[in-house]
Amino acid sequence: MTDIEIKNLNELKQVMENYGSNYDFAMVEKAFTLCVNAHRGQKRISGEDYYYHPFNVAKIVISLGMDSQSIAASLLHDVVEDTEYTLEDIKEMFGDEVALLVDGVTKIGRLNFSTKEQQQAESLRKMLIAMGQDIRVIIIKLADRLHNMRTIDAMREQKQRDISVETLEIYAPIAHRLGIRPVKEELEDLAIKHLDPIAYHDIEDLLMHRKQHREQILNEIKSRIEERLREEMPNVTLSFQGRVKSIHGIYRKMYIQNRDFDEIYDIYAIRIITDTVADCYNILGIMHDMFRPIPNRFKDYISTPKPNMYQSLHTTVIGRSGIPFEIQIRTFEMHHTAEFGIAAHWKYKEGIKDNDKKLEERLAWVRQIIENQEATDDGSELIRNIKVDLSQEDVFAVTPKGDVINLPLGATIVDFAFQIHSAVGVRMVGAKVDGKIVPINHEVKTGEVIEILTTNQAGHGPSRDWLNIAVTSSAKAKIRSWFKKEKRSENIATGKADFEKELRRNNIDINDDELEAYVEDLARRHRLQNGEEFYAAIGYGGILLSKIIPRVKDDFNKKAAEKKQPEIVPINEIRSKKSSDGVIVEGVDNCLIKFSHCCNPLPGDDIIGYITRGHGVSIHKRDCNNVPVNIADSPEPARWITAYWDGSKSESFTSTLRATAIDRQGILIEIMNAVNNMRVPIHSISARQLKNGNCTVILTISAESVEHLNSIIMRIEKVSGIFSVERINQ
Repeated sequence: MTDIEIKNLNELKQVMENYGSNYDFAMVEKAFTLCVNAHRGQKRISGEDYYYHPFNVAKIVISLGMDSQSIAASLLHDVVEDTEYTLEDIKEMFGDEVALLVDGVTKIGRLNFSTKEQQQAESLRKMLIAMGQDIRVIIIKLADRLHNMRTIDAMREQKQRDISVETLEIYAPIAHRLGIRPVKEELEDLAIKHLDPIAYHDIEDLLMHRKQHREQILNEIKSRIEERLREEMPNVTLSFQGRVKSIHGIYRKMYIQNRDFDEIYDIYAIRIITDTVADCYNILGIMHDMFRPIPNRFKDYISTPKPNMYQSLHTTVIGRSGIPFEIQIRTFEMHHTAEFGIAAHWKYKEGIKDNDKKLEERLAWVRQIIENQEATDDGSELIRNIKVDLSQEDVFAVTPKGDVINLPLGATIVDFAFQIHSAVGVRMVGAKVDGKIVPINHEVKTGEVIEILTTNQAGHGPSRDWLNIAVTSSAKAKIRSWFKKEKRSENIATGKADFEKELRRNNIDINDDELEAYVEDLARRHRLQNGEEFYAAIGYGGILLSKIIPRVKDDFNKKAAEKKQPEIVPINEIRSKKSSDGVIVEGVDNCLIKFSHCCNPLPGDDIIGYITRGHGVSIHKRDCNNVPVNIADSPEPARWITAYWDGSKSESFTSTLRATAIDRQGILIEIMNAVNNMRVPIHSISARQLKNGNCTVILTISAESVEHLNSIIMRIEKVSGIFSVERINQ
């Protein structure tokens, strides 16, 4: 795929004429003119006029064999997003079809999202839905991403890396799934070039240095093969090509599989293209007669096509010189599909779709991804699931009846069962692989014969633990769907209990009325009808507590910070009474006192009391997150009461410290000695190693006051290798 830039309408028309199709030149010229006018004055980061970008996106779309509507949409793909023109304007000037394509490619960028990841996820979701309606959307988007990657050098380095990661994890796998090999390989190579430039240039140098020697040997082999096939199959049409493995493909084997360059057997390949499938297998037999095949290096993608429609015979053999090389054998139709994928089977130019039923089957995976993600509101989970669903590495396992089940690498027995059918997954009680019982977390491998053992027992269903075992979003969605439907009341109770437990664990104290209103608000944010639906979603795994609790905590802290510094509500004519715990509480005589675990107040801290229901007075630090900033505006101001330390009473209070230090031998003992020398009791001490070569030491001690605690902290900080010591709440 040539990457020579085009900069005017004549050059674009020349490209269209070179591909020899019947294009609507008037529509393309109209779109070209609007593109120039709309983007006039806009510049790319490189400094060149912005409209050069859509020109060259259109050029890539043409090279993929797409139609006039696709070319027009590619010229206009940024107009709605970056200029004053609206989608209605596009629809009025170019019709519904072009407007649909432009809208599908346009990112969601004008709405408010809590995180950049959420915005990326919603844009991706929108693109997938549009892709399900019209596959041309993603072909234009791939062309857009390809040209952006070709011109990415003008961006700052971190931006280059971010875009390259997204390209490698999302767009290259989509191109792979659609079978558009040239786009997929170029996207991968450009991404690696910016993510690991040293390795990229090392591989490039290795290919260049050995190119002449390898090409000479392969040309000799190619001549021998051609001579033999012409002799044995004189009436068969044959075409011969050479193929060099992409830099990314070599990178994966060298740096991920840890293999030497010389241990990669398929860097160079000879491709034989012929008319019929029968000819392909006949040629394979001749090749194995001419050369010695390497065991376990034969792959038949004709009888078992890849999910992206790719078909070919692959065999790796050793020639007379001892150099292994790959031979690929396919028909001309298979070769066209291998180069252009779904674009090769889309007959828009004739105004019809190529074999609608067959096309529906090829695009079933798109609709499956969309269905699986409909209930997912969490951005990171959506992106993670899509990465799994788009995995380029596939495994093929077989049912006892001979049906081939295709799954992503790393899939488990749970995924296999639900891939067969939801009913099989729900009723599964175990599995056999090649006749032997295996656990359900067994990873599926290519060639395994897997039998799912089921039960007809009423009420049997999957375990919640299966959500952690399943890899594919399809299996997870079916498990959640079963729990959502069959265990609603149980889900609500479980979800409510788990949510409130997490609130307590994170010291988030919300009274019952506020909690109910807040849960209703959370339900609306997650597009659920009410609080019960929210609790049920937690119960069946549709909402992950680990994802929402940090947001809840942020909301709680922001509300506390927004309130003004309070004035303690004065209580007239109240006598001071002493408690038995070294705290004086205004107007309360010898009541039960407990020190709040959320802030662990010490003598010397500014404190306040809270009258609890049935548990006496809880003492908090005045700046604790659970204390309203403005008492007068709090829901129950009368329950907050003035408290202060009894200076005449000396007592010990526990406090927890966290020390960050160099991870070295003896550090724990030295900290203990420093504290013991001050005659300070140590109730517990533990250490945890960090990834950066440091460690964290947590110790709980007794201190008589804030001043005493500060002196202990200062003594610990003098230990060699200590970076910091801080008081923490536990």
